[in-house]
Amino acid sequence: MSDSYDVVVIGAGPAGYPAAIRAAQNGLSVACIDAWKNFDGSRAFGGTCLNAGCIPSKALLESSELYHRASVEFASHGIGVGKLELDLAKMQARKAGIVKQLTGGIEALFKANGVTGLLGHGRLLPGNQVEYTPAEGDSQTLTGKHVVLATGSEPVELGIAPFDGEHIVDSWGALEFDAVPKRLGVIGGGVIGMELGSVWHRLGAEVVVLEALDDFLVFADQQIAKDAARQFKKQGLDVRLGARVTAATVADGEVTLAYEAGGESHPLVVDKVIVSVGRRPFSDGLLAEGTGVKLDERGFVKVDEECRTTAANVWAIGDLVRGPMLAHKGTEEGVMVADLIAGSSAEVNYKVIPSVIYTDPEIAWVGQTEEEVKASGRAYKTGTFPFAASGRAKAMEHAAGLVKVIAAEDDDEILGVHIVGPLAGELIGEAVVAMEFSASAEDLQHTIHAHPTLTEALHEAALAVDGRAIHSINR
Repeated sequence: MSDSYDVVVIGAGPAGYPAAIRAAQNGLSVACIDAWKNFDGSRAFGGTCLNAGCIPSKALLESSELYHRASVEFASHGIGVGKLELDLAKMQARKAGIVKQLTGGIEALFKANGVTGLLGHGRLLPGNQVEYTPAEGDSQTLTGKHVVLATGSEPVELGIAPFDGEHIVDSWGALEFDAVPKRLGVIGGGVIGMELGSVWHRLGAEVVVLEALDDFLVFADQQIAKDAARQFKKQGLDVRLGARVTAATVADGEVTLAYEAGGESHPLVVDKVIVSVGRRPFSDGLLAEGTGVKLDERGFVKVDEECRTTAANVWAIGDLVRGPMLAHKGTEEGVMVADLIAGSSAEVNYKVIPSVIYTDPEIAWVGQTEEEVKASGRAYKTGTFPFAASGRAKAMEHAAGLVKVIAAEDDDEILGVHIVGPLAGELIGEAVVAMEFSASAEDLQHTIHAHPTLTEALHEAALAVDGRAIHSINR
């Protein structure tokens, strides 16, 4: 192993490993260090996303959705399945197998692209040097002409409900249950809380979500959020808004949560608690004294629009820096930085980063919410189309939800697209492409969509912006 590289990347999650691969594709010598350690002590590349976040959660969401559909929906299709049985151990094994395949795939990609992959801890020293401490053996010092910091984020822990790994767990622990809890409490009704709550609710848990804010999904378009809330209520998910948890007590194998709502104190007794109140940048042990890299008051590494830090030739990307904590945002930043280091021009269009919540129905959006557009003072118009009027959605037995398009009144530019409904995370891709090229609502109106497809809902919502929808009543 060399001790000098063109680029040293610290972190091999969805920001770090693409940065390393693209830098190598650009002809640079690259080392990528990752400190991830699994519960069983094994090491792997991929960071939180592949090992304990995006991928395993989607595996369980898919399995739990199939189980739920078999129990409540198959009969309407004329499909009888007899007595339905849940093999959670097999479901968890499937999830683990997917994770292992994908994390192993990163190692193979490193080898194929000439990246030196190093499992262990990386720490930035002054002068673009990196202290690498392997899982076993003595530490050594690497030198990089450029260093990219990509150590990601970690769950926020509540002092009133500290993680114990058994009764009160973080998002990772919530993916590892070996039995379906009879009663499950979720502190935090954001993306992670709703996804994990959905998994265990579908598998039979009584789930109560305690959200401190008075509005549901405050970061989403509120028309979409309210529609989603109605769907979750129909499913039996108990989401309590304005519920601020004040204490958690573990005794006799159960957890008693105390929370305040409506000016009164309430108890909630459950078997397990998932704490999902956000994530914070993971920079512990990353920076030695004298590196010149500055953090802001929230612990994020300070960077400019091109992800340069306050130290020369040191970059930072992904959850470690400002902006939404989304894997794909980190990936694009990693690729951008690798290209900039190689002397190419590159940028990330932060205005068109899509967001997805993988519940059922799925929720996805890109661009501005109606509330944000209204606050900006810009004149706008909206169009919506319900999936209840979609033949494809009806055939899928997934006709809840709607598509909403927001366009500027003056030049018709699409300002935001918001979806709650079947496969919203896939449908939003068309909107992202359209907005990347500054498309107008009229552009979508004149784009032919195959029939019958879910994408027709986006087409009809664009038509509805100008009162021209064909398959729904224009309002």
